[in-house]
Amino acid sequence: MAELKEVLLLAAAEAGKIIQFYFNGTFAVNNKGTVNNLVTEVDQMSEDKIIAVIREHFPDHSIISEEVGELKKDSDYEWIIDPIDGTVNFAHGIPICCVSIALTYKGDLQLGAVFNPMMNELFFAEKGKGATLNGIPIGVSKKTDFKKACLVTGFPYKWPETHEHPIKVFERFVMEGLPIRRLGSAAIDLCWVACGRFDGFWEYNLSSWDVAAGYLIVLEAGGKVTNFQGSPYDVFNRETLATNGFIHQAMLDAIHNKRGDN
Repeated sequence: MAELKEVLLLAAAEAGKIIQFYFNGTFAVNNKGTVNNLVTEVDQMSEDKIIAVIREHFPDHSIISEEVGELKKDSDYEWIIDPIDGTVNFAHGIPICCVSIALTYKGDLQLGAVFNPMMNELFFAEKGKGATLNGIPIGVSKKTDFKKACLVTGFPYKWPETHEHPIKVFERFVMEGLPIRRLGSAAIDLCWVACGRFDGFWEYNLSSWDVAAGYLIVLEAGGKVTNFQGSPYDVFNRETLATNGFIHQAMLDAIHNKRGDN
């Protein structure tokens, strides 16, 4: 596992150098399907570098990455990569974006790293060994009073097919009088739950590369992650609820409008 960790951290660092070099610079920007679902040439450069680092050391491992899709190999190891999570932020010069890399073995998450080079923050977790920020152990908040929680969310580019519009769910949290932020990077949102800056996070329609590393980091920091039914979570779920654990049921109740008609 030591070599796998070393390669994961090297890939994150090398991709981070690319992201930082081009931040607030000039680069090509395109869209994927919808006008504001952006991809830049820096996403592709970051992805190329990460895959090159992995392939140099583990050429037989499988890879899932946002831009190239699935690169299957006959291997029990699979890397899950988001070369820039928060591309819209990056393209607009907003320094809340990161590289996110996770590693699974037989489908089980083992390692995760989320690196924001503009803030010089590296979140890391190894299964069973806790989570760190720049090498210092982190833990979720201890807040138990939902009315005093600070939350974070995001909105998808394409609204999910649910019985209730996500804006209605958002409205219920707002009507509770809670401070709610939208940072534009699910990976960072999860990490900021893990280190106690936020008490809870929810979002629809995320992809595995958005959440894999952050999910492990939250768990290893002592938090709880489920879908919106409260059921066990995996990175291919389309509903993500991550909390410090203490306010988890209250957030589920708000999502399903069980806290009264707000």
